[in-house]
Amino acid sequence: MNDLEQRTSDFAVSVRWFIKSLPQTLANYEDVRQLIKSSGSICANYIESNEALSKRDRMMRLKISRKEAKETTFWISTILKSNDLSSSIAQPGESLLREANELRNILSVIIIKTETKDKP
Repeated sequence: MNDLEQRTSDFAVSVRWFIKSLPQTLANYEDVRQLIKSSGSICANYIESNEALSKRDRMMRLKISRKEAKETTFWISTILKSNDLSSSIAQPGESLLREANELRNILSVIIIKTETKDKP
């Protein structure tokens, strides 16, 4: 497993731990379902990009991974804004929000470099 695979995997696990600390409300239930899917998909699609069958397949998986990172920032942000959380719960959520943004930025750089490298 490479460093970014490990980092995205660790992120998905951290999101799941964060979720356990949230109040159990109907809104959180729905938001959390989406957050679980998108945070796990960052890692799953990045791993698949490394096992891609073609350059086009790799690029598609990288872009999906980046899209899922962006969606993850939305769900974390929504959860943080729509709950009155103690700082002991909000701070880990804010750290996860920063990490999701960093992952999105890293994936963007990989995509740009891959596209530049593949141009004739």
